[in-house]
Amino acid sequence: MKIQIDQLAYTNRLRWLPPEHKLTFATTLFLITFFSHPTVQILIAVWMSIWIVIYAGISAKVYLKLLYVALFFWLTSLFALVFNIVASDSVANIQNDALAGLTIGFFHIYISFNGILQGLSILTRALASLSCLYFVMLTIPFSELLEVLRRIGLPELLCEILLLMYRFIFVLLNTASQLWTAQQARFGYCTFNTSIKSLGLLVGQLFKRTLENYRQVSLSVESRGFNGQFRVWHPYRYRPSKRYAIEAIIGSTILLGLELLNHARIYTRV
Repeated sequence: MKIQIDQLAYTNRLRWLPPEHKLTFATTLFLITFFSHPTVQILIAVWMSIWIVIYAGISAKVYLKLLYVALFFWLTSLFALVFNIVASDSVANIQNDALAGLTIGFFHIYISFNGILQGLSILTRALASLSCLYFVMLTIPFSELLEVLRRIGLPELLCEILLLMYRFIFVLLNTASQLWTAQQARFGYCTFNTSIKSLGLLVGQLFKRTLENYRQVSLSVESRGFNGQFRVWHPYRYRPSKRYAIEAIIGSTILLGLELLNHARIYTRV
């Protein structure tokens, strides 16, 4: 799957909004996600999806692909949360938690009810957090994001490192894609043994070409009088929107109020 994140960040419908407004909005919801209950987290995920797909005009197919790739890591950890193993003589201690189980020798493997709840809780939190992250990635170009971080006091050295890392991520992906395509054309992955050999060659060539690319970048910036600081010109052509600002403030307030009501109910029961 190849998604041009930079292209989407520069061509979305919210491109004209000030980046600091979008970053503040996403950060606020991201912070609410960490101490909110699952219902509020689901509302945040749905609301941010509306901003991304409808307001920003990002393709729903592209957005779902991004979510699928990230949630794959949640699926890999779900097995460890749902299935637990205890000694066979301790089965009586887990009767309230076990939905089903199987005894094999001295061990008892069972499906944990609390594990399922924990997995669902992680899922809702992950969806809400990812939606906030993707809103920033898909609506704010990275160079403008770094400019905002510079203005709020992020160290210059860290900004330069982030800029170089972001640049070389796409260099790595493009180089790996070209090498993989060339190997595929030569039947480099037709059997397991050739696949392992081709993968080793790909990693070696990728490392070699990345170092060569880095050397070329270093020479090019030095030839242009690089003084240790990258300068990117940013014309300020943004137009704040009262409508979007009011919706963001009211929506965030409602979500925060729902979370406070939930805490009030919990304290009342106690």
